[in-house]
Amino acid sequence: MKPVKTEADVQSAAKNAVEALYGKVEGFRIRTLLPFPTEHKAEAWDAQVVFMSKGMQYTVDLLINRDDGQVTNARLIDQMAPL
Repeated sequence: MKPVKTEADVQSAAKNAVEALYGKVEGFRIRTLLPFPTEHKAEAWDAQVVFMSKGMQYTVDLLINRDDGQVTNARLIDQMAPL
């Protein structure tokens, strides 16, 4: 996999990971994007993403390595029916 350096790279890597886990998604967007573990020595991106799948809205936290774009952790934060 290629390095993930920009927000556009993160968006692409995150969307690929989410589609692998949840299938076809709609309304995919990055809610927050932070360097991990710190700004001074960032080895990865901590991306919180929001999307719709099968009529439900999901919020998922992803940890994406900068060097190779590999997702090392994916955690479901919230799942709800939209209003």
